[in-house]
Amino acid sequence: MPELIDELTVLIGYKNEFKYSRLKTITHYFFEDGTKIVAPDSAEQFAKELKLKLNEDEDAVIKHLAKSKFYHATIADLFLNQSLGKIKNFLNLKTIKALLQSHKLNLFSTMHKENSKFFNNEKTTQIFNRYATYNGSNPYKAPALLNIIPHLEFGLGAYIPEKGMHQITEHLYNMALHCGVTFNFNAQVEKIEIENKSVTGIISNGVLHKSNLVVSDADIHLVYKKLLPQNYYPKKLLSQEKSSSAYVFYWGINKEFPELDLHNILFSENYKAEFDSLFQEKSPCSDPTVYINITSKFCKADAPSGCENWFVMVNVPHNKSGNKIDYATELRKNVVAKINRVLNTDIEKYIKVEEVLDPLGIEQQTSSFGGSLYGNASNNKFSAFLRHANYNSKIGGLYFVGGSVHPGGGIPLCLLSAKIVSALIKDKK
Repeated sequence: MPELIDELTVLIGYKNEFKYSRLKTITHYFFEDGTKIVAPDSAEQFAKELKLKLNEDEDAVIKHLAKSKFYHATIADLFLNQSLGKIKNFLNLKTIKALLQSHKLNLFSTMHKENSKFFNNEKTTQIFNRYATYNGSNPYKAPALLNIIPHLEFGLGAYIPEKGMHQITEHLYNMALHCGVTFNFNAQVEKIEIENKSVTGIISNGVLHKSNLVVSDADIHLVYKKLLPQNYYPKKLLSQEKSSSAYVFYWGINKEFPELDLHNILFSENYKAEFDSLFQEKSPCSDPTVYINITSKFCKADAPSGCENWFVMVNVPHNKSGNKIDYATELRKNVVAKINRVLNTDIEKYIKVEEVLDPLGIEQQTSSFGGSLYGNASNNKFSAFLRHANYNSKIGGLYFVGGSVHPGGGIPLCLLSAKIVSALIKDKK
């Protein structure tokens, strides 16, 4: 991600540098039996940690991360860095090399199946299964190719912006201003105008803004359902299984927890049961995996002295019905109980400020259908090819970026989607 922003900063001649640091420790993992795993940014050191704490085979960890790197080297340029809809993009030597290596890509296996083959300890498998949640999917159904994700952390690195994640937004915004972009805030788009199968502009607050080019970063479900004529509605694509959503607690904690770091995972005891609950039963798990992010560990101004700012998140089903969330009280009780057990604390005593964000709130704030964080889920082997392309083949001049289209969700992939669209528009001109 930092490389993409740096590349853009240099490209447009923007003077202000995007400042960030590479994390020496990626994640702290906690298990119910008291096991704690600290994941450093070195594959070798991580293998030693797993050997020490879980008696895991060091060579197995190194080989697994090497395979993750192989996945990235084989498919990244083909499937992450360019549009999937352009046949000419695949008429090259890279495609031939990838096809020759396809038997090594485990195309018909799942993340969990491959991970469980590599490792002796179920906790190690659980750690690597977790990467499916990076795009809101189920590791017991998601394709093994998603095992590309660990390389992005251990190979390319995990980073934190100097002033926290909001610095990314500010930097991109200021770069846009530098390029002469005009922003119209609080101006809801009501319709994308189409004539002769090409865009002619958008209507916002009742006013037509003419343009032969429209780029949307909104969830494609919203775009097709509310902004375009219904004859363009892609029923099959939009009916696919959606990714998980999230329930977030924003807590001001009147205490410092030295055992915690920037990224912390408190694992459920039965990981498969958790995903069965999310994707089959469509309800939060009674023993959820809890993610705690504490930016004040690095950005000291984010919390008063002696305090911490906790972003506490659990995976929940997307809210397809659009109704008010009815499990809030029970979920909060389960999250608090989980934290108390694993950290041996009474967290309620230290919560001085609390705000929450549920799937309904996520949908209202971001227009993501049902609060789904990543659009369609990646719970089948063809998922990489089933995401919506970065353009509409039936409407000239209409392009898509963001987490609900190719190549996927999360900040790095959203930035890649913008880079892909920039290239498509440039090629058209």
